[in-house]
Amino acid sequence: MAKIVLGIGSSHGPMLSTPPDMWHLRGEADRKNSRHFYRGEMYDFARLLTARQPGFADAITPPERQKRYDRCQRALDELARKFSEVKPDAVVIIGNDQRELFTDENTPAFLVFAGRQIENIPETEEAKAKMPPGIAIAEIGHCPPGGAVYAGQTDLALHLVDSLINQEFDVSESSQLPRASGHEHGIPHAFGFLYRRIMADSPPPSIPVFLNAGIPHNLPRIGRCLKFGRALVEAIESWREDANVAVFASGGLTHFVIDEDLDQRVLRAMQARDEADLAAIPESYLLGNTCEIRNWMPLSVGMNSLGRGMKLVDYVPCYRTEAGTGNAMGFVYWQ
Repeated sequence: MAKIVLGIGSSHGPMLSTPPDMWHLRGEADRKNSRHFYRGEMYDFARLLTARQPGFADAITPPERQKRYDRCQRALDELARKFSEVKPDAVVIIGNDQRELFTDENTPAFLVFAGRQIENIPETEEAKAKMPPGIAIAEIGHCPPGGAVYAGQTDLALHLVDSLINQEFDVSESSQLPRASGHEHGIPHAFGFLYRRIMADSPPPSIPVFLNAGIPHNLPRIGRCLKFGRALVEAIESWREDANVAVFASGGLTHFVIDEDLDQRVLRAMQARDEADLAAIPESYLLGNTCEIRNWMPLSVGMNSLGRGMKLVDYVPCYRTEAGTGNAMGFVYWQ
């Protein structure tokens, strides 16, 4: 029977692949953004700055940015070492799409990718020129030059679909990545970052599991995400093959408005196996890109069901403006 031997939760934000002296590129975009989500409300930058006084000027000095960037790299190195040490036979990755693949024509709430190949396709220079400031520079962090093709684990993926359906999760299934608007994008950055940075572009056969974390309106609610984690673990460990499996959660934590109190609440609840506290988080708090915390919830509950404790490698709030915008980075594992 299959056995889950490792769980890893990691942020994947572009700031992790951007030199800290270039973080201001996204900061300038933040100042022009009129839709900042924070604790269930939407702010323009001026109102957000007022609401978050005395502000975060001390956290955005060049030395402080460098220090926080370095901490993130050390944490990622630790996760990569842990993964290399365990050497799993297969990997399941819970991540989300940000309109890189799916369009209004079809946005699945849960999808298991069962293809035999997983393409990581680099953006064209034309496409990169159209990206918001500070995004193209991070392309190298989730897609190698020239792209890559990783092996899928079709047999386990089809077993997961069958088992999840039997557990009353009506998951979608796909054997080929869609081509959004005719553009061959390949696997989204939520997955590509983990393939590159933690698995060094040499992953074992893997299964991307898409969770619609933030695209209205068929968002799986927090309670549903928690139940999905238990069902996914049961599905993996009921596979009859003798295989060691690692499970990843990609994304988060709070961004693009950092809320350290919410992040600490989530991390404490996961560490204490307090599923009731996770379930009590207001849905309205998971707006904007903070929605990616949903990706962590199934993994946390799944590891709880196996009696595994969470190890916090580091939590690093990476600010880029005095109003508290940026990306809070989290790095954890269960073994």
